[in-house]
Amino acid sequence: MQLNLKTINKTLIVSAFGEIDHHTSEEVRDKIDRYIDASSARNIIFDFTGVSFMDSAGIGVIIGRYKKISPLGGKFAVTGANAQVKRIIEISGILKIARYYDNVDIALSNM
Repeated sequence: MQLNLKTINKTLIVSAFGEIDHHTSEEVRDKIDRYIDASSARNIIFDFTGVSFMDSAGIGVIIGRYKKISPLGGKFAVTGANAQVKRIIEISGILKIARYYDNVDIALSNM
């Protein structure tokens, strides 16, 4: 699992590569939380373009980060998921709390 984290206009863009599962979720969660705590980011875009697989532990990562930024008035989006990952996102109900966009540029323009 590799993560690229960057902030544009108070929006943290989390670009993940590989698998987000019970083996990698704690590391992903910790890296994102440390970045949020050290930055001025108030919105999050999860870019799943490079994610090949995600299980319920990945859903936990997403929901936990939503709970971290929502009290701050932050917005939340998911982008670029393959068919399997997008199906997990849909089934889990994540799209009730986050918008889905085809790519990061579209998501950024809606933040």
